[in-house]
Amino acid sequence: MAIMTLAEVSEKCGKSQKTVRRAIMAGELIATKVQNHYQIEAENYNKWNNGENKKTNDKNIVKEKNDKVNWIDISDVWGINGWQNPQERNGLNFIDLFSGAGGLSCGLCMAGFTPIASVEIMPEAVATYEFNFIQTKGFNEQVETRDIRSEEVKQRLYEAVEGQHIDLIVGGFPCQGFSMSGYRVHTDPRNSLYLEMLKIVRRLQPEFIVMENVEGLRSMLGGKVEEKIIKDYRKIGYNINVTLLNSADYCVPQTRQRVIFIGNRIGGKNFHPKPLLNSDEYFTVADGIARFMNIPNDARINHVASNHSAEMLVRLAAVPEGGSLYENYSDSWKKVFWNRPSCTIKENHGATNIHPILNRCMTARELAALQSFPDDFIFAGSKKWQLVQIGNAVPPLLGKAIGLAVQKSYNVAHQLQIVEKREDKTYHTL
Repeated sequence: MAIMTLAEVSEKCGKSQKTVRRAIMAGELIATKVQNHYQIEAENYNKWNNGENKKTNDKNIVKEKNDKVNWIDISDVWGINGWQNPQERNGLNFIDLFSGAGGLSCGLCMAGFTPIASVEIMPEAVATYEFNFIQTKGFNEQVETRDIRSEEVKQRLYEAVEGQHIDLIVGGFPCQGFSMSGYRVHTDPRNSLYLEMLKIVRRLQPEFIVMENVEGLRSMLGGKVEEKIIKDYRKIGYNINVTLLNSADYCVPQTRQRVIFIGNRIGGKNFHPKPLLNSDEYFTVADGIARFMNIPNDARINHVASNHSAEMLVRLAAVPEGGSLYENYSDSWKKVFWNRPSCTIKENHGATNIHPILNRCMTARELAALQSFPDDFIFAGSKKWQLVQIGNAVPPLLGKAIGLAVQKSYNVAHQLQIVEKREDKTYHTL
């Protein structure tokens, strides 16, 4: 009977080793521990992967999702690149809350949107954002380097966009502030940035909103958090659709699952982008970083390799593809497969992925490429902070796919409004 390691299960199912380990601890995935290493029989893996062992009495296990998704084909407009070609911008604007280095913003610019304001608390990420969006691309926007919970910061944001019609507000808020009392979900105003985004949306009334979050949000408090988000936005006039998107489906050489909420207040249909690729067509690590193989260190483009000791070089060389240098930290120091999409690029406190061909860790430039950042997108700060920014970012090509879907939603909704006005006018004339 075939036996699989933790790393092999992680790679096969596209989930982190931490997630797989949690499934084992929850009793959902049957495994045997031999000399501190898990062994999983293929039959047990298949049962778990097919959902046969899923527990239903754990409040943190979300019920089977029955997402109501309106998929839209974006392949006809995928060639648009408003990041490189200003003439391909669509005239729609957006505000990015919790912008980080600007991964989602970059993707929306690729889709043709124009940024008019952003807020981010990390100084290094703001320096990156300002360099790429303002200094290099020439966007005229208000960038706040402060805590969005401050009323002064929100007021400065309101003043910066005063008098402007807002087409879209996006944000990937942290969600640690949710708790449950009885059957109700509560949001703690002391540490939940979710409420701040809700306040800003209620005040500025954009036509569309996009919220991005980690896959785990779906199972928080047994799915109650997701339900609360949808209800809270419905109360202020937004119809919401939500589902899970995999970055690899949109030409990103990396498997990265993210929950994407899309909503509007103009009575339109919320479209999510239909996948562009099948799993056997995914871009690989080789597709993403092979061009950097023979390029010497160059700090100007964030391509600086670490200086490993002789002992570390031996240890790195011994790590197999799909394996990790440290058993207890399986989501970092991982050697990705050369001919498959990368595992999820994470912050990991400065740790990085191991290059599958060269005997070293990957550079910030290579990791940025696996996130689908353009090669001309430069990260500020020390290497440590560059890695943090890259690991925390939304892959730009995923952002582009979302932006193209939102634009199609916008176009359809406004076309319907035009038709309704015409029909209404005809009716009154008669």
